[in-house]
Amino acid sequence: MGKRLKESLAEGKLVKVFCLGQLCSPKWLEIIAFQGGFDAVWLDLEHGSLTLERIEEAARAARGCGLETFVRLAPTDYAAIMRPLEAGAGGIMAAQVRNASQTEQIVQWAKFHPRGARGFNNTGIDGKFGTLPMEEYMRRSNAETFLAVQIENREALETVEQIAAVPDVDVLFIGPADLSQSLGIPGEWQHPRLWEAIEQVAAAARKHQMHWAILPLNPPFAARCVNLGCRMLSLGLDVWAVQKGLQSLQAEYAEYFPW
Repeated sequence: MGKRLKESLAEGKLVKVFCLGQLCSPKWLEIIAFQGGFDAVWLDLEHGSLTLERIEEAARAARGCGLETFVRLAPTDYAAIMRPLEAGAGGIMAAQVRNASQTEQIVQWAKFHPRGARGFNNTGIDGKFGTLPMEEYMRRSNAETFLAVQIENREALETVEQIAAVPDVDVLFIGPADLSQSLGIPGEWQHPRLWEAIEQVAAAARKHQMHWAILPLNPPFAARCVNLGCRMLSLGLDVWAVQKGLQSLQAEYAEYFPW
């Protein structure tokens, strides 16, 4: 399910993704797909009010539109990781990861034997509703499932070398807002300490031959990250897109919005 996303990263391409959380629906997936330019959509289960049924609908729409999907979630338990995969998401992104031990547990929950201990159930869309033989289902799931862990707190930063060394993690995804807060500099996007942290994550990813991602504040911020080796940019959220659209309309009809 996450095969194309993993292949694009392996080829060194810059991957562009978009977040849906508050406004997640099949229609939004179609709008994003027809707009063009994006490779994947990530669904925010950590902060959004998404149900498993809505994840299934979004993943189905994404497959029909040629977009990849992965789901951000709090790494709380096995079911939280397994269920989005069986619902058809191409992968998961674990929020608030703090150490390598937690990262290894996430991989174990997401992968089948011999890498992990995920429970076998090929009756969902990821198993083509029972039509994939057991060995093929397990092999494809292990090879294609996309796994990202977020580096967004001081504890994860202190152990980022060990986290990056955990096999089968595809991306270290920096959460700059939470990371700045954890470092005691909330919202100070140009603070040297934040950029030191970003460079530390970039160095760990480079050392272990993996990729890293970020949700950039603005184009110059994104360019600086790409120059540091970032290969996945999360370019916008659903609510941001609506706000920008409304602001653009108000500017166009400024005489009717005098404030």
